[in-house]
Amino acid sequence: MSQALYENSESEPNLERRRLLGIALAGVAGAVLPAASSAAAAGPSEKVDVDGIAYLTAGEALARFKAKTLSPVELLRAQIKQVEAWEPTLKATTYTYFDEALEQARIAEGKYARGEPVRPLEGITCSIKDYHSVKGKITTYGSRLYKDFVPDQSAPTVERLLAAGAIMHCRTTTPEFAHSGVTASLLWGVTHNPWNPTYTPGGSTGGGGAALAAGYTTLQDGTDGGGSIRIPAAMNGVFGYKPPWGRNPDDREHPNEWLIHYGGLARSVVDCGLMQNVTSGQHPADMSSLRDKVVIPPTFDGIAGMRIALSMDLGYFAVDPEVEKNTRNAVSVLRSLGAVVDEVDIGWTKEIEETWNTRWQGVFYALAGSLLTKSRNDVDPYVIKILEEGKKHDVTKFYNLNTVRQKTYAAMTKIFETHDALICPTTATTKIVAGRSSEEPLTINGKSVNPFIGWFMTYPFNLVGTLPVMSVPTGFDAETSVPTGMQIVGPAYDDLRVFRIASAFEGATHPWQHRRPKLAA
Repeated sequence: MSQALYENSESEPNLERRRLLGIALAGVAGAVLPAASSAAAAGPSEKVDVDGIAYLTAGEALARFKAKTLSPVELLRAQIKQVEAWEPTLKATTYTYFDEALEQARIAEGKYARGEPVRPLEGITCSIKDYHSVKGKITTYGSRLYKDFVPDQSAPTVERLLAAGAIMHCRTTTPEFAHSGVTASLLWGVTHNPWNPTYTPGGSTGGGGAALAAGYTTLQDGTDGGGSIRIPAAMNGVFGYKPPWGRNPDDREHPNEWLIHYGGLARSVVDCGLMQNVTSGQHPADMSSLRDKVVIPPTFDGIAGMRIALSMDLGYFAVDPEVEKNTRNAVSVLRSLGAVVDEVDIGWTKEIEETWNTRWQGVFYALAGSLLTKSRNDVDPYVIKILEEGKKHDVTKFYNLNTVRQKTYAAMTKIFETHDALICPTTATTKIVAGRSSEEPLTINGKSVNPFIGWFMTYPFNLVGTLPVMSVPTGFDAETSVPTGMQIVGPAYDDLRVFRIASAFEGATHPWQHRRPKLAA
């Protein structure tokens, strides 16, 4: 589906519910959208808001709340201003709940003012992906078919975030049923990247990645079935953590599905840890939440003496030179911190691509196959294609995927016999136009690749889902001004090792200290 078709969907009557906070979309968008050919128009620059309040990390905001130098109301109001300024360009939200959120912020403000006990995330804003059920709130899954659907229960991780004091002030966009690495839908239109709106913020938590980068929110929840946390983390210059399978509970719609992981995106490693400390651990509603909570500390020892493996292509990906350059610069940082980094041959082949595709299509068909009998005009044509492919897979083929999964895992086990972690790029390119169809031909570094999944290097780690993975920012593509990212992959269930390396890298690079997207004049 073309970007134009998605963009035209913005005129659909059911989109009138989108709150743009009193801003006339037609009157403002022309003033803020840069020329499509200008890659630098929204490139790295100084902060947008005067005081930088909207861009505080959760750790910083909590410290200031406790010191009474900032209130939750002030934080929320600063972020509302960011939404007002950016939303006509980005289209990153589906619903906002600002009045309700302000009331919650006032309650939190009172607790801090009186010195009362507070919850771990008291007063911190957290936007919720419009793919995760929230009790009593319309949850569309990015689909016209669910434009009026109101769940009677929340996803377990959403429950835990809100119970910990987080304030849900907005919902963020996702492609229909979170099916794509590009965030666009017939229901909500195309979501754009704040660093350069010509390009996608990734997906499927693309609205959340854009919202974090533009200062809409402090935290963002996410799901990851093939990279849906890590892709937008990389393409928006933030951090994204895919926990090992079983660490965090899944939602009730995906029981025991090892491909899908609940996690989050944030502006710091500490913030990813704060979210994990709230959301992880067994949950009675999910039999796959097998693992106990692991408490992520706010600080770690250094990485001097650690041995880290580097794979630039995971054996079969074509990688853009800009991505490779930034990844190698990141390797230099790790070496400067005392780590030994060895480039390795991981031994993977393109059979992993077919294996993930088969699993994704089969799971998708099992969950949503009934859509094939409904109005196809209300469903993204590529969603229909995935469902039709999924319908073809027989039980034997589906079971035999485990053979490739085991080979994939065995290769990683061998790496971990001699190395503490593996690093590789998160996405192979940043040059993915906003609203791009998953069927449009795609070339990376002169090589034709799978247009659906050939440009993100995340999905193999969903096949071996017990491995924890964090995407960390590595810089910007000089041609597009879109950020790039690097994955840090740890041994099975070793969350702390991944956080330790990410923390050291962040401390040496400070990716958010000087660079924030700039709204074009």
